[in-house]
Amino acid sequence: MVNLIIDGKKISVEENTTIMEAAEQNGIPIPRLCYLKGLNEIAACRVCVVEMEGKEKLITSCNNVVEEGMVLYTNSPKVRRHRRTTVELILSQHNNQCVICSRSGNCSLQKVANDLNILELPYKQTPEKQEWNKEFPLIRDSSKCIKCMRCIQVCDKVQSLNVWDLEGTGSRTTVNVSRRQKIEEAPCSLCGQCITHCPVGALSERDDTELVWDAIADPEKIVVVQVAPAVRASWGEQLGLSPEEAKVGKILDSLKRMGADYVFDTAFSADLTIMEEASEFLERFTAGELKERPMFTSCCPGWVRFVKSQFPHMVKDLSTAKSPQQMFGAVMKSYFAESIGVSPEKIFSVSVMPCLAKKSEREMELFYGEYAGHETDVVITTRELVKMIRSAHIKPDTLEDIPGDNPMSVGTGAGIIFGATGGVMEAALRTAYFTLKKENPPAGTFKQVRSTGFQENNGIQEAEFDIDGVKVRTAVVSGLGNTRELLKKIERKEVQYDFVEVMACPGGCVGGGGQLIHDGKELAFERGKNLYYLDDRSEVRCSHDNPDIKKLYAEYLEKPLSHKAHLLLHTEHQMT
Repeated sequence: MVNLIIDGKKISVEENTTIMEAAEQNGIPIPRLCYLKGLNEIAACRVCVVEMEGKEKLITSCNNVVEEGMVLYTNSPKVRRHRRTTVELILSQHNNQCVICSRSGNCSLQKVANDLNILELPYKQTPEKQEWNKEFPLIRDSSKCIKCMRCIQVCDKVQSLNVWDLEGTGSRTTVNVSRRQKIEEAPCSLCGQCITHCPVGALSERDDTELVWDAIADPEKIVVVQVAPAVRASWGEQLGLSPEEAKVGKILDSLKRMGADYVFDTAFSADLTIMEEASEFLERFTAGELKERPMFTSCCPGWVRFVKSQFPHMVKDLSTAKSPQQMFGAVMKSYFAESIGVSPEKIFSVSVMPCLAKKSEREMELFYGEYAGHETDVVITTRELVKMIRSAHIKPDTLEDIPGDNPMSVGTGAGIIFGATGGVMEAALRTAYFTLKKENPPAGTFKQVRSTGFQENNGIQEAEFDIDGVKVRTAVVSGLGNTRELLKKIERKEVQYDFVEVMACPGGCVGGGGQLIHDGKELAFERGKNLYYLDDRSEVRCSHDNPDIKKLYAEYLEKPLSHKAHLLLHTEHQMT
């Protein structure tokens, strides 16, 4: 243990603890902008400086460890003057129009400036401005960038895509797309991790909320909205709702109050995805097609973008099943449109997703009968949903837990856990087990595929199951850096699997790039626990037992992998 004094308080901490961590452990928070533990400990912003007795220069607390006998001051006049000047200089190169920023009220720079009582700037403002394609799902506003380099680090170290890099020197140093590419040319997976790790509003999603409001106002449009399983694990965090209070039915109620005509839980189409994907897996497995390489899940568009740009020779190993979002849209504009007696052109399909890549996925075209268009018309993120709830002046504590509309109101526990890493695999295995044994698996049979932390086993969960004498080798991985390592091992034949689930975002969709942002906190696995809790308490826990799914097949699709199911629910993965 190391003994030291911080702000007059005698403390004792383990050796190799940073000054910042030592202070935090003893109730002394030190402000910071660039720091992220284990990811960005480069002291780029210099906001976290402290004063040390016997040393003339201030020292950064995020990357200096404690020493025996240290006497430190985290808020001395010298520290305050330096910190204030540093933040004023950052603000001199920052677009300070906070009231029209998507991060207003949830911005680390705004908080630090307010805490330092900075009410005017002594320096000339010279924010940088770079051109950007505003149609791209990921938006970068260079005038708000504070050069903290978090986006670079998370993209390099966690996602291994190297989309961002520094360019220029001195005061002209800035962040831009690497190798002087345009963002459309870069290998961006649209995972959105750079957005959720940005401390300010320099990175955000393309805002599509006005498209939804316009559709709601159009008397010719029938607005149907689906809500992804992972959204329920996050949406209440900035609305004052506990996880127990933030039920998906309340989201559906808020959408109805906004003016949506029909509202649904995407857990339904997650069940539909399982019916098709599990059936496809068993067909390919029994045909001996998986001896060389496994079948990969295809419901994460960030992963699909990644494999197309990084491992194009493996695209053929993807499941042909569309994602739950796209399956939902396809069913909406066929089965549902026919059931309510309207043309599919009148259906305006909206999805609420925890994901940025879903905004790109919606560009997928659907051709069915005389209809030629998109399965999904607009995608909004969890953050955009919260923005719309506030815009509609809906008080969260007045929302009621209402059911989804018929004929697709039921979602099972298997559909709900789609939002957590390992959830797709577990849901598919439950149905594969039933297909082989004609009975449902005992509770907890496939818990081995659940991940408990991003760092454990490099984010990879391996498991082998014996189902009625049939051995199935599985792997689950989240985070694209971890995925790259796993795919290299598969290429080198160091490992062999039959079925692999991939999620682009650490922890799965619950940690998606469209989820609510809590700067410096990683909440994916805590949110995932909430989904598993809901699964445990679901009346129906297997996709094949969903009565609405059974009805859909009986009345419309005939059976999984039927001709009509292939037309509507499967795709050929085009290299774009």
